[in-house]
Amino acid sequence: MKNRRNVAIVLLPLLLAIGVGAGIFIGRYITTRTMTPKQEKLKMILSLIESDYVDKLDIDSLIETTFPELLTSLDPHSAYIPAEELQTVNDDLSGSFSGVGVSFQVINDTVQVIEVVAGGPAEKVGILPGDRIIYADTISLTGKDISSQDVFKTLRGEKGSTVVLTIKRFGQKKNIVYDVVRGDIPVNSVDVSYMLNENVGYVKVTKFSRNTYMEFFNALNDLRQQGADSFIIDLRGNSGGFMDQAIFMANEFLPAGRLIVYTRGRKMENEYMAMSDGRGNFQDYPIVVLTNESSASASEIFAGAIQDNDRGLIIGRRTFGKGLVQNQTELPDSSAIRLTVARYYTPSGRSIQKEFKRGEIDKYEMDIVDRYSHGEFYNADSIKFDKEKVFQTTNGRKVYGGGGIMPDIFVPEDTTGFTSYYMSVANQGLIPKYAISVSDEYREKLGNDRSIENLNRILPPDQLLLENFVAYAVKNGVPARWYYITKSRDLLISQLKAVIARDVLGYPAFIELLNENDNAVLNALDQLREGHSPVNILNQEESEETDSIFSE
Repeated sequence: MKNRRNVAIVLLPLLLAIGVGAGIFIGRYITTRTMTPKQEKLKMILSLIESDYVDKLDIDSLIETTFPELLTSLDPHSAYIPAEELQTVNDDLSGSFSGVGVSFQVINDTVQVIEVVAGGPAEKVGILPGDRIIYADTISLTGKDISSQDVFKTLRGEKGSTVVLTIKRFGQKKNIVYDVVRGDIPVNSVDVSYMLNENVGYVKVTKFSRNTYMEFFNALNDLRQQGADSFIIDLRGNSGGFMDQAIFMANEFLPAGRLIVYTRGRKMENEYMAMSDGRGNFQDYPIVVLTNESSASASEIFAGAIQDNDRGLIIGRRTFGKGLVQNQTELPDSSAIRLTVARYYTPSGRSIQKEFKRGEIDKYEMDIVDRYSHGEFYNADSIKFDKEKVFQTTNGRKVYGGGGIMPDIFVPEDTTGFTSYYMSVANQGLIPKYAISVSDEYREKLGNDRSIENLNRILPPDQLLLENFVAYAVKNGVPARWYYITKSRDLLISQLKAVIARDVLGYPAFIELLNENDNAVLNALDQLREGHSPVNILNQEESEETDSIFSE
């Protein structure tokens, strides 16, 4: 009997998964067509489990637990979204959500406000960067068990609803209480745009939401008005989103009649081809696109369109390799499924999707780890091309399929300064903790001049800043080992300044300071300064009789 019960436990998820599959894919026909013997069989099995199984079971609950397993068994990106998570998932890409209008971080067991959305509910009542949120209504937001998800649940809510926030502010002895009426908060996908020098504009796109194209277009126009005649577009860490936004962005740079992307699926309704219309406002502006292993989906559509049309350079590291298109369908109980309905292809015909085998999701998810262990993050020679998947760009350059967009110029991950001392303070989160401990002091000294230049003036000299941090680390259990500290000096100082700037001035200042020592950004600036383009790369390839700018 025990063995039989074990078999039942093993088979139950499979049977339920089959039932769920039948429900999803043929459920709409069951009411109008005679059930097949297999469907009748499944119905009988579920009925027997519900009526005769030794323990009383909630069949609905059991079926619910099989949805994720069923969808992920199809491919790595089809997914089931429970009803309680759907709103949060949609908010991230919808362009706005209802909340109080702050960005925050949880550190030292406390929620600290990093930025306040201009014109948002929090700003209207007087909440400031640097404030600590102690309570939301009667819910404590302090302690070691507090998570970012807990904070989201308390700060977000129905538009027009009120949340009472208790704030602890530097220099104030008593806590401050604010009644905040939640309102629409924009979800920015272009977090940073600024002039890197007199003529190069930089735009960082962090996701592809409903409003990304308009944010991107406005950022380019603003930079052009400031004197930009070329652009660096940073898609590193951008995991994607809505495909149409990437198409609109690519269209800005391409002449008329150029293929941007196309899709292929089982149904004609899921097949699509996007061509440029020649109305782009930046067709003659040199561009460089930065990518890494976390650039995925819509990021790869944009990068692939730019590369295959020889419109600009791709610099950085190989992208993630997600080339599957999902349609989201909301179910009657307000849950949803994202089902893969097509694959997308770059103009040269490349499928960006990296290989996967059904049922081997763990191996697929370990791909990035495998790249790291094989040395791909640090050495172009570690990247192995599939010689059977060779394609050509508009100008005849060879590019490769088989998983992700290969950059035109490889820039390894920078590990300069990675010593045992640096890893110790980084793993304990001491850099952001130290930054928070001093940010109030510098925020007060800034006064009305909230600029990076002014912050740099009031920060202590680099060596003193480093010594102050080392002393802080000693108090937190990391001994001062000056041989390794000296090796990590530049990295530590750069990160300390950037994180302090983030806490005092906001996220754009953080990126701006990090970019000063970012090898990919510096390489992109060099390429633009020297007038390099995909045509130069083609000529170099032909003269060196190689297939790519990479060494192999």
